[in-house]
Amino acid sequence: MTVTGAGLACWPSRAYLGPMGNFLGRFNPFRAFLDLRRYLGTRQKYEVLFLFASLMVCIVIVGGFAAGSRVERQWQRPTIIYVQSWRADRTNAEIVAQQKIDGEKKRIQDAKEKKFEDEKKAAFKRLNDKLSPWL
Repeated sequence: MTVTGAGLACWPSRAYLGPMGNFLGRFNPFRAFLDLRRYLGTRQKYEVLFLFASLMVCIVIVGGFAAGSRVERQWQRPTIIYVQSWRADRTNAEIVAQQKIDGEKKRIQDAKEKKFEDEKKAAFKRLNDKLSPWL
């Protein structure tokens, strides 16, 4: 392919994935260890000590965060939802009567959930009020 003209885009394109595939093929952990050993051999003793001390500090900090990030959740009994089987020959009056009964149960359950959410919201508001001087 011949391209004439001047500029950056005038050169013919070349494949770049082929040479990149050889990059990991040339990696050898043993040679990497020898390179590290050779590099550390050229350093002064105090430089190597500070290197390992700084690595240990980093490992302790990251390990502390990793160990402290585990949160135990309180065990709760699994919620089991039972499904009722209804007769196919029910009348509309029976269906409406059952809906009224279920509606009252749903209102009671919704009131409990709203009370729980309001308590949780109030707890977060108290915490936010305590932390607001720091922000």
